[in-house]
Amino acid sequence: MAGTTHGEGRLRPPFPPWLTKTLTTLATVAATIIGLLFVTFMIGRVMPIDPVLAVIGERATQEQYDQTFRDLGLDQPLLMQFWIYVSDVLQGDLGKSIRTGQKVTTDIARVFPATLELASLGTLFGVVLGVPLGVVAAVRRGSWIDHLARFVGLIGYSMPIFWLGLVGLLVFYGILGWVAGPGRLGIFYQGVVEPITGLLLVDSALRGEWTVFRDAFSHIILPASLLGYYSLAYISRMTRSFMLEQLGSEYVTTARVKGLGEWQVVWGHAFRNIRIQLVTVIALAYANLLEGSVLTEIIFAWPGLGQYITTSLLANDMNSVLGGTIVIGTIFVAINIFSDLLYRFFDPRSK
Repeated sequence: MAGTTHGEGRLRPPFPPWLTKTLTTLATVAATIIGLLFVTFMIGRVMPIDPVLAVIGERATQEQYDQTFRDLGLDQPLLMQFWIYVSDVLQGDLGKSIRTGQKVTTDIARVFPATLELASLGTLFGVVLGVPLGVVAAVRRGSWIDHLARFVGLIGYSMPIFWLGLVGLLVFYGILGWVAGPGRLGIFYQGVVEPITGLLLVDSALRGEWTVFRDAFSHIILPASLLGYYSLAYISRMTRSFMLEQLGSEYVTTARVKGLGEWQVVWGHAFRNIRIQLVTVIALAYANLLEGSVLTEIIFAWPGLGQYITTSLLANDMNSVLGGTIVIGTIFVAINIFSDLLYRFFDPRSK
């Protein structure tokens, strides 16, 4: 037909690619959150704990029991109970803690900064030491430093963290006295620093309380080092694997043939091409420390979210347990979204 241009009539997508990807991401996040809420809801229903007795106690009358049963919405159909549960969570209502008598959100806001501080410092150790170790191990493949890096990673994956924690306390606190003992701060410094961010190292530095800062650092250095060691084992192993793949590429051989220095080849070319992959690895390592520091917090009496959930579980305080689980799951999803955004920032081709 006259006037018909080449390609006319070709089907076009209803939305721009960036909008389609954004909507897909939002739908995935929503489905994940709903799935997390459904799992926690079902856990609360199948646990052999009467939620009514947990609230009013075993000495309550039948009238009190029936009234509380209705107040909790347990007389509604299961689907309606789930809808009420989702509505409350989306409004920030995670229920009331039986153990502390406060809102679960208030308790979590109080204890989470301790876990955040511990996991952040542990991840920092893992990145600062793990990335260079993995790069050098790949460059010096088969050398003693490569074998050392692989041995460090093997020990990190094999040793139980509770055993390393007990040994660390015995050696560095009990015998050598290089670090402070369990807890987050010495008893003489409790309440000295008024919270700003909830992160004790940051708050004490902002307030200029350097004595408190040193005491807090002495308490956190050992548990953070243990978490950092596990993070280091994972990050160094993945960095080594990524670098070996890049160092065996043709463009690296071409760069060396052109006479470029080894430093420029390794860090200017090979390492630049693995930054995108490392973003995801570091984000996953950070998320794993946030959710997996339970044993470390128990061993070191660290007043964080992991110890809070464990103590609540032993006290049959399911509102606190499920609330903490929801928070950890949401944080894990948020970190994955953040890593995906960084991935797109470093690699425009993925947009």
